[in-house]
Amino acid sequence: MPNQKRRKDLRNVAIIAHVDHGKTTLVDALLKQTGAHVFKEGEAVIMDSNPLEKERGITIFSKNASLLYRDTRINLVDTPGHADFGSEVERILRMVDGVLLLVDAFEGPMPQTKFVLKKSLELHLKPIVVINKIDRPNARPEEIVNQTFDLFCELNATDEQLDFPIVYASGKEGLATLDLADPSVDMKPVMDTIIHRVLPPVADPEQPFQMLVTILEYDTYIGRVAVGRIVHGTINLGDQIVAVKRDGSIGRGKVTKLLAYQGLTRVETESAQAGDIISLAGIDDIRVGETLASPQNPTALPTVNVDEPTISMNFSHNTSPLAGKDGGRFLTSRHIRERLAHEAMMNVGIKVEEADGGERFKVSGRGELHLSILIETMRREGFELEVSPPKVIYKEIEKEVLEPVELVVIEVDPGYQGAVIEALGSRKADMKDLQISSVGTVRMEFHIASRALLGFRSELLRMTRGSGIMSQIFYEYQPFKGDIPHRSAGVLISHGPGQAVAYGLWGLQDRGEIFLHPGDDIYEGMLVGVNNKGNDLVVNAIREKKLTNIRAAGSDESINLIPPREMTLEFALEFIEDDELVEVSPKNIRLRKRFLTDNERRAARNQAKRA
Repeated sequence: MPNQKRRKDLRNVAIIAHVDHGKTTLVDALLKQTGAHVFKEGEAVIMDSNPLEKERGITIFSKNASLLYRDTRINLVDTPGHADFGSEVERILRMVDGVLLLVDAFEGPMPQTKFVLKKSLELHLKPIVVINKIDRPNARPEEIVNQTFDLFCELNATDEQLDFPIVYASGKEGLATLDLADPSVDMKPVMDTIIHRVLPPVADPEQPFQMLVTILEYDTYIGRVAVGRIVHGTINLGDQIVAVKRDGSIGRGKVTKLLAYQGLTRVETESAQAGDIISLAGIDDIRVGETLASPQNPTALPTVNVDEPTISMNFSHNTSPLAGKDGGRFLTSRHIRERLAHEAMMNVGIKVEEADGGERFKVSGRGELHLSILIETMRREGFELEVSPPKVIYKEIEKEVLEPVELVVIEVDPGYQGAVIEALGSRKADMKDLQISSVGTVRMEFHIASRALLGFRSELLRMTRGSGIMSQIFYEYQPFKGDIPHRSAGVLISHGPGQAVAYGLWGLQDRGEIFLHPGDDIYEGMLVGVNNKGNDLVVNAIREKKLTNIRAAGSDESINLIPPREMTLEFALEFIEDDELVEVSPKNIRLRKRFLTDNERRAARNQAKRA
């Protein structure tokens, strides 16, 4: 196009990969190499600053960093690798001119690798392939390069995209090389490749200002902060701007704060131009996917299309007898409504609908992890709530019911292959591929209904003794698969309130797995364990041993309790059935029946039969 030129002093790059393939560690190495961040002794994984990210070892929220290398500014965006956060990846790719595709030198391309690469190729981005973790035992970089090339071909990459550069690296060690035969001493090969192979951004300062809002943040003092890349023109502090909404309406405001990136920090600036990634405040009702523009040319940029949610849960305020006793600060439906509205505004992958007059909220997201991160965040913020089991979202096209189907890749030792195939077969999975890796592990690919996967991850870890690796990504909607069994066991239900007693729990543990420690508070209708016989059973977990004044040798048996299952949010959501809820508070996660008394449950069953 005429009058267009490129900013040769700037490169905008996103780092994309499957979960746990080392994106964040590589960014940390680049920060250290360029001096953009001074690391303290023992400090690492700077980009994953959120407590949940550190605990889980995955990236949840996208982040920006800016490096200066050989008079060129490199803007790096670290993106999530888990499929449930694919909406984040899609938005980020709109801000960049190239991508670093990281592939683990041992695992090779995985489902999320295919997803992020497909999105990149569709946007005509030319990837740089980084074979990461070459220091891993059993690393096979040459074989992984061939697998990656095959993936490019499978996704119909152009000849130009197939001519991708390859960098071999170890983010952990801070080393990279263009040739495995050459010794690697630092990360310069990565940055040199970025400068030489990523196109500088188009920058025409004469065109009217336009910027697509890619990320939305909130600051207590300045309100909503829009983050994005300036597509056209320039912007100055104090300029009048407009927001072009999705419905075509126009909002007006003035730039009150303009921030650019230096290293990991944002610094105030007076102006910015096309190609820059900036943060901007000044319009209160701006949303992700909308366009900020000059008042002289209020034209919208192409919006961000995000994959539809596939899982939903119902959120409501905590109604258990222990509500408000676990340190919760936000206990009402009004608090939950406000918090969910804020989340839906910031996170385009979340949808919120009200039900029961605003007392209950249907929250839809990309997957279990996507929604469990939201629940865990709210719990840590001081919310108390009840959550229903996750449900898949069906579609009806031409009177045919369709349901979401996932592509699942499972890698196990050969001894567990049969057990995995049998378990997934009972869940109506369709095997698509089976390969033996060069290190002897078995990699299997399945197509399986999303609802059939609920609870399977925990089952896989049990049957493989923690060694199984599972990855999944949305594949497509297919015709309804029919009934799929979920939980075969029943549950043990507390008959009344009190505190769990060691003697009472000891008498129950032969029936199945127990969820409680002695001294835990319980109430009527709360789940205290699993009943392996398959039916629900009301039990007494507060029963104490009767005392007598007659002692006989061997009459007092020692109480040896099996350690109970430690209740996690993921297990709770996977475990519960339709007539059960998860009670979430800042201090505890409990399982309960929706109706707490036996009479209420009996009445609900009778009503369901009549219906």
